[in-house]
Amino acid sequence: MKVIAHIKSDFPTKFGIPHQSGRIKELKAEIVFEPEYQVAEAFRGIEEYTHLWLIWEFSQAVRKDWSPTVRPPRLGGNTRKGVFATRSPFRPNPIGLSSVKLEGVEFTSQGPVLHVSGADLMDGTPIYDIKPYLAYVDSHPEASGGFTDQIQDHKLKVDFPAGLLEQVPKEKRAALLAVLANDPRPGYQKDPDREYGMSFGNQDIHFKVDGELLRVIRIDNEKKLAKSRIFS
Repeated sequence: MKVIAHIKSDFPTKFGIPHQSGRIKELKAEIVFEPEYQVAEAFRGIEEYTHLWLIWEFSQAVRKDWSPTVRPPRLGGNTRKGVFATRSPFRPNPIGLSSVKLEGVEFTSQGPVLHVSGADLMDGTPIYDIKPYLAYVDSHPEASGGFTDQIQDHKLKVDFPAGLLEQVPKEKRAALLAVLANDPRPGYQKDPDREYGMSFGNQDIHFKVDGELLRVIRIDNEKKLAKSRIFS
């Protein structure tokens, strides 16, 4: 397997990344290719598609051993399911699959760059392959979602003080608000007094969650980022 590209996203760490691709359409990312694959002919016709499949590596979850069962965070972290019945990153082979929207193709001096939205990949994630998404065979509206059908798809109300929101680059505000509303916490974290720190772009966004309300309490710039970005 050869790495053909890497993604550039606003998530320097795993915490806060949407659990599935396409959940937050406001998220923008770029796919930058390795020199060997910076060949314009390889992309001929790709602009005819609206969506793409990305095949990539869970580069932060590579392990020598594997477990036949995992504990999905969305089930509270206590219920075990078979690894092949989940999308857990801890797999025999750390391979990820994501469907993203193709926003555009840019031909630069360093080769083609794909602009996509809805990606659920950490910044720098290696990509193995890209394939067109074909709605007539890839979409199955009648499909059962297993245990995920039982999980309430709820959104948090986000209290983001105007003075703090102004510190976030204007073009990234909608995406950040959508990420926070999607509840970036692990499913088993419910302590209203716990302070979380989520890295987004070059900033750390600190917040607390009480019930269905998420309150942003401060923003740290890049120079102040702590080593532990998950929570304090």
